[in-house]
Amino acid sequence: MRAQPADPVLIIGGGITGIVAALELLRLGCSVILLDRDTPERFGGLARESFGGIFAVDTRLQRLQGIHDDPSVALADWTRFGQMGPADGWAYAWARAYVQDCRREVYDWLRAQGVGFLPLPQWPERRGNSVPRWHVVWGTGSRLMECLINALHRQARAPGTQAGRLDLRFGHRVEQLHFEDGRCTGAAGVREDDGTPFAMHARAVLVATGGITGTLAQIRAHWSPDAPPMPEGLLIGGHPYGDGLLHRACADHGAQLRHLDRMWNYAAGVRHWAPRHEAHGLSLVPARSALWLDAHGRPFAPPLLAGWDTSEQVERILASGGYSWQLLNRRIALRELAVSGAEFNPSLRERRPLAFARELLLGNRWLVDTLVRNCPDVLVAATTVELVQGMNALAGTDTPIDAAALHASLQDFDATRLAPGADQDAQRRSIAQARAWKGDRLRTAGAQAILDPAGGPLMAIRARLISRKSLGGIVTDLQGRVLDGRERPLAGLYAAGEASGFGGGGMNGRRALEGTFLGGCIYSARRAAQDIARASRGNGAHAGDAQGRGGDTAA
Repeated sequence: MRAQPADPVLIIGGGITGIVAALELLRLGCSVILLDRDTPERFGGLARESFGGIFAVDTRLQRLQGIHDDPSVALADWTRFGQMGPADGWAYAWARAYVQDCRREVYDWLRAQGVGFLPLPQWPERRGNSVPRWHVVWGTGSRLMECLINALHRQARAPGTQAGRLDLRFGHRVEQLHFEDGRCTGAAGVREDDGTPFAMHARAVLVATGGITGTLAQIRAHWSPDAPPMPEGLLIGGHPYGDGLLHRACADHGAQLRHLDRMWNYAAGVRHWAPRHEAHGLSLVPARSALWLDAHGRPFAPPLLAGWDTSEQVERILASGGYSWQLLNRRIALRELAVSGAEFNPSLRERRPLAFARELLLGNRWLVDTLVRNCPDVLVAATTVELVQGMNALAGTDTPIDAAALHASLQDFDATRLAPGADQDAQRRSIAQARAWKGDRLRTAGAQAILDPAGGPLMAIRARLISRKSLGGIVTDLQGRVLDGRERPLAGLYAAGEASGFGGGGMNGRRALEGTFLGGCIYSARRAAQDIARASRGNGAHAGDAQGRGGDTAA
């Protein structure tokens, strides 16, 4: 049965991408069916659990802090860090469009939905970002998704809309796409609870199902052959439904997939003590003032620098044993240790300003105590001998760490950190640079010897690699239309968010700047929804058609 103009738009996936696309389509007068595999309580997907950081350029918050930023500077940072350029075609076109549009189409748009931000932009990935651009939502990703879901329901109830324009269906796993006469006209699958099959027709289908880093099998299948082998004990920080099922369904109909071996992994993962899925991990924000050791207990030389280049951390840890250790004391942990995401930042998540300010000034005792009490990868001891005994027992290797050598490393580290005129030390310089920016100062310890008894007990954290995001995906043009191997649109089929590598099959290139994930989901979802609505009104013009592979497409 051919899809008719009155048929709804079918969105597959109820994360931030699907929700934003549904909101935009409703605003533009389209009926929407949104299918999600998860339960209503988890509507919003992984974004609900995130920190809620958005990459944005030349915002009012930046200007108020005297930060001078513009799209040309941002694009230069982005392409240099991601090792990409115009030859990357649609991926580059998406990067260029994003930096041009993100303030208006993402940051300002979010504020219009009721989303607020912390007053100081943060500055992660300093090797990539020449200025602070990471805008953190006041309330984390939990508040971000609350605002967007509320906006979605308000739009569905807006005066003048027809009843039933928004149809949310949970527990639906889409497995196949339907095509008729070369056009995508719907999808089919089964219900998660009882396996009952279903099929739906639509005027257009938008794939918003996330990436492929939700299962170890998919990560292993796409692990880069140019990288060291995938380490044992790799943790997963992605959504368990990020299994590539719809990537394969799109490919079955000729869609082009690109760069699925490019995955964004973090260096400091620890096991969740109450796992909700396979290999469930938490991504720590590594402590800047810790001594970072390889799997054999040897200090990295040159040192790994927290907050500078996540991909370099991952590459060096992979090459040196597959996991690492961070050594610190309680005083440093209180000031610097953090867990990425909403779950372990309750004062920020719940928007309690006094509690949040107290943590900034006095340290996050609740978090440190929670990790020490529950996390199997966090060890505490009064002496280095006791600490090393715990480390060796946890690692269970045939080549135990030597306590005397580790103690000597700590002594050397403390002496270098505290010696007058030791500014040639890379870690000491990085700490000084962090403290120079007020957005980082309160979360960076001053001069503090790890072995100083006044700093509290010693701590060791076994940090595993944790897989988080897919940088590659389904290739799309700037309208979100899925492209085949000859870069022709597959009529009626769209992709957005992480499923499309946040646009174009990989708009970040080889490395990503923080905040481009959530921001990329929002931006690509809105562009795809706008083109679906435009096509539904009978306007067949597409701005990207005349630009070939999109390398010079205007933003």
